[in-house]
Amino acid sequence: MKQTIATFLALISFSVLSFAQIPDRPVPPRLVNDFAEVLQKNEIKSLENTLVDFSRQTSTQIVVVTVPDLQGYDKSDYAFQLGEKWGVGQKGEDNGLVILLKPKTNDSSGEVFVAIGYGLEGVLPDAIVNRDIVDNEMIPRFTNNDYYAGLTAGISVIMDISRGEYTAQQYQEKASSGGSAGIPFLILMFVVILSLFGRSRRRRYYSGGSSLPFWLALGMMSGGHRSSGSFGNFSSGGGSFGGFGGGSFGGGGAGGSW
Repeated sequence: MKQTIATFLALISFSVLSFAQIPDRPVPPRLVNDFAEVLQKNEIKSLENTLVDFSRQTSTQIVVVTVPDLQGYDKSDYAFQLGEKWGVGQKGEDNGLVILLKPKTNDSSGEVFVAIGYGLEGVLPDAIVNRDIVDNEMIPRFTNNDYYAGLTAGISVIMDISRGEYTAQQYQEKASSGGSAGIPFLILMFVVILSLFGRSRRRRYYSGGSSLPFWLALGMMSGGHRSSGSFGNFSSGGGSFGGFGGGSFGGGGAGGSW
């Protein structure tokens, strides 16, 4: 009997100690917590402002946490426990989301996990989060050590789906067809350019001396300045974050490594 009680107390002590390894809720509260120090100050400010604005508009709370080490946790367990400990999302709505990032080092892989609160699991299915947001938007940029670009690219999609601008299924269809949709246009452009260069000796199309028509040159210039993600338009507004609401997490989400 004594041995059973001692074992039970040891398990409780271990559980309390393990939970204590999860970072405490920040004071004052904030949505971007760069414990691994992989983001610049202006990047943190831009992300924070965007997430504060999104929280005010939708009541959905997206929290970004970077850590230098997972302390022996699986990345999913770490993210879920952090979401529960901090109370990310609104109580009763459970509309919180935690993006946990551990950067790659010389002796450890990079890890990322997106933990979804109960209330968002129907809006953001695990398969979409895993294949399209984590694998397509985040990890390719994390691989190049561009953590800000990876976070903001993934967050942009998460916010758009959460707002209802398009469904997860519509995003998947758009992502799967996006690579081939531009091929016919590129072929057409190539044919037009060859045709125009062939007539360049006979006339000039605009005063700069180029043999390309103005509309085509302008289109090429504007297209060349497009970024690969939508993170360049993140808000610079924002304000102070009011605090977490006591949301819960039930195991929804997905992640990956690189």
